[in-house]
Amino acid sequence: MSPRIKYECSCVECKLKTLFFDKVETSQLELVCSSKIEHQYQKGEFIIREGDFINDFIYLKSGLVKLTRQTADDKEQILSFAKPFDFVSLLSVFSSKRYHYSVIALENTSICILSLDDVKKTILQNGLFSLNLMEKLSEATDNIILDNLEIKRKHLRGRVAHVLIYFSEFIYGKKTIQLPVSRKEIAEYIGMTTENVIRTLSEFKKDGIIRTYGKDIDIVDHERLKAISQHG
Repeated sequence: MSPRIKYECSCVECKLKTLFFDKVETSQLELVCSSKIEHQYQKGEFIIREGDFINDFIYLKSGLVKLTRQTADDKEQILSFAKPFDFVSLLSVFSSKRYHYSVIALENTSICILSLDDVKKTILQNGLFSLNLMEKLSEATDNIILDNLEIKRKHLRGRVAHVLIYFSEFIYGKKTIQLPVSRKEIAEYIGMTTENVIRTLSEFKKDGIIRTYGKDIDIVDHERLKAISQHG
């Protein structure tokens, strides 16, 4: 694992100011920024392990991660994915002493670590900041709940199409993508078997909706795939 790197934070230009702390006075922002640490992780590394003590406040600076939980039969259940400037520690940070999920890098990833004590001090001192934080927490929770409900209401083809549209539109913003997850991980996320996912991708390819080259997928008929995602 690579060493933590002290991050020189300019509070004038810091992304935190517009992303998260736009309601914070410069002096309060400097308190948080002064303890900010950046850490890099390689693809496949654990950033957070389920059961770890919560000591920091973490957001994703670059890369892509998955949030997972272990099921009763010791299998991995993917809860959601997170992209840059998502707060990957937000779901448990104020409700528990330990994380109830793991965060694993799907690509080479950089995170920024803030002092949880400093964030809590700012919450106590700044009501507008507290409301802003509550909005972020509600947004993160809503995204997971609504996405899981959306997946559950679909049949197999709709679920697989949903994943392709998600990575194409919301993660990479292009029609030719390299999936950061395996067929097995897609199956875990949508609650289907790996065989079903492989068969459905083959059907999409046969129908001329996509072209595949290993993990590279070219969405040829975006409108048709989106229709399957919405109504499948």
